[in-house]
Amino acid sequence: MPAEIAIHFFLQLTVILAACKLAGLAAQRVGQPQVVGEMIAGVVLGPSLLGRMAPDLQSHLFPTGTPNLVLYTAAQLGLVLYMFIIGLNFDVDHVRQRAGTAAAVSITGTVAPLFVGALAAIPLLGAGGFFGDGVNLGMAMMFLGASIAITAFPMLARIIFEKKLTGTSLGTLALACGATADAISWCILAAVLAIHRNSPMLAVIAIGGGLLYTLVLLTIGRRGLSPLGRMTEENQGVSPSMLSTVLILLMACAWFTDIIGIYAIFGAFLLGVAMPSGFFAANLTDKLEPLTTKLLLPLFFVYSGLNTQIGLVNTPALWAVTLGLIVVAVVGKGVACAVAARLSKVPMRESVALGALMNARGLIELILLNIGLEAGIITPTLFTILVIVAVVTTLMTSPIFEAVYGRHQRVAESV
Repeated sequence: MPAEIAIHFFLQLTVILAACKLAGLAAQRVGQPQVVGEMIAGVVLGPSLLGRMAPDLQSHLFPTGTPNLVLYTAAQLGLVLYMFIIGLNFDVDHVRQRAGTAAAVSITGTVAPLFVGALAAIPLLGAGGFFGDGVNLGMAMMFLGASIAITAFPMLARIIFEKKLTGTSLGTLALACGATADAISWCILAAVLAIHRNSPMLAVIAIGGGLLYTLVLLTIGRRGLSPLGRMTEENQGVSPSMLSTVLILLMACAWFTDIIGIYAIFGAFLLGVAMPSGFFAANLTDKLEPLTTKLLLPLFFVYSGLNTQIGLVNTPALWAVTLGLIVVAVVGKGVACAVAARLSKVPMRESVALGALMNARGLIELILLNIGLEAGIITPTLFTILVIVAVVTTLMTSPIFEAVYGRHQRVAESV
């Protein structure tokens, strides 16, 4: 049995990597980041397209049960490694320089979508069919608000990397705002899960443990990790022994934040932030990034696609709900962040570009939605609608960014 599972997993990997490669190339041809193509490939390989065109093939490739559990586990490893890499390249100095702007945009980009998302939950709960049994109005408002407020932090980071904004003022400001908004959204999700499970202690542990973890890691932890930078420079690179030590720390941090309820990806990101910057971070990124982004990360997109059934949105009323939530998401997040940045005296082009970047929801929203679906907070219908919202808002990011900022920035650099 284990041998059969391994054989099937290699087949799944072959299909997933080939599909993501082709979709990524197609996305780049139309001006979208490769990661957007990978996200769409996940939906294509699920029941929404492959399952409709070739149901027997789709069920053979991705059967329910143990094989998908292996796929899920490998996908989680990819997320952890990727968020660690993003943390390694997170420039804290840029955040300090623009702390006021980051705070204003983060607060606005969290409060506004939480508010409009919560309002949108009222008629959806009343209509029925969108939330699970036992979900009351408060839980529905909190969950949908968090779903609208979320920013696809890893996807945002990937777009920033592909647009060559890593380490720039705009790129780091966007990452700072995205991290803050997502942290608040995850705290809200922890509270919703605690209420749903009738266990308030879960929320206390998640929020309190998360704050303690952040405080200890970014103070004592950062000082304890600083010798790694000096040792790397002396050895002219990250040694195999040092790489092993870092990976042990990474898995331990991922386990701890997962067990307290704020999820492994944030433990990984904060460990990356606490690591020495400069030569150490660059060398470690070179070692980890290719395998992570080319092999492991695409697995999560496909795993999420297996839960997405676009055929469930099959009436004009449901498509109207979908369109309405897209409008709510864009206004509540993208427009609100752009306005907050402009009021903080950020130039107009940069403000709109920041709003476009913050409006991308893809990866992190998929994580949050999967958790909500598995917990029974939302139904497969609302799950699918919100996946469509995530895809559309993420597809909007690159064209808007290029129109208002990207092409003008390239012209300025060429002069």
